[in-house]
Amino acid sequence: MSERSWDTAELPRGDEKVVAVREMFDAIAPRYDRLNRIISFRLDVRWRHQAVRELGLRPGSRVIDLASGTGDLCIDLQSAGLVPLSFDLSFGMLAADRSGAPRVQADILRLPLPDAAIDGVTCGFALRNLVDLDVFFGELARVTRPGGRIALLDVGIPHNPMVRWGNDIYFGRVVPRIGALLSDGPAYRYLPKSVEYLPPPDVMVTSLTDAGFIEVRHSQLSGGLTQLLTGSRR
Repeated sequence: MSERSWDTAELPRGDEKVVAVREMFDAIAPRYDRLNRIISFRLDVRWRHQAVRELGLRPGSRVIDLASGTGDLCIDLQSAGLVPLSFDLSFGMLAADRSGAPRVQADILRLPLPDAAIDGVTCGFALRNLVDLDVFFGELARVTRPGGRIALLDVGIPHNPMVRWGNDIYFGRVVPRIGALLSDGPAYRYLPKSVEYLPPPDVMVTSLTDAGFIEVRHSQLSGGLTQLLTGSRR
């Protein structure tokens, strides 16, 4: 089998990264939910619930879930009385969606939506997979109405040295082995390395503020295993 675009020693960049991410998520879509539950010890369920709560939007509000995967966040949004619309670059992920929400295959750096069209945005564990976060944050500001809310989840780097040490071992060594056993080895070697793409939290907070959001807050969840960025459109 030829080397896949995400199965390399160096992290892909630019257009190569776009192709690698799409191909990788197409490949792991059938077992993605099962692996998430196993790898996170079901903490991923708690993290998504918190992200939806932090939106603080009224029932009936229109929310786009970006890099929506198999629809976990869309299901949580529906449970909160919100109206989700799912966007993902990976057709494989959209095909495995279980939420029943309307689905669109699209590059979320160029959303096919008019200005100020939606009330809120969620995005779960995909910031590190994007080519340009500043462009992404600008696109969020463009499509979100004034007063609308965002809640963005991704993996974190714990501040506590002992927690960080344990997380590095688990995420860097154990997770790839579980992924190889139950899904796709190269993909689950790439995913732990992809944390390197993420800027420091203060940089992301500043970028969101510059893009047009206020009350931007960065929170560490579960001791920093995951991070949550929230804010309101100015």
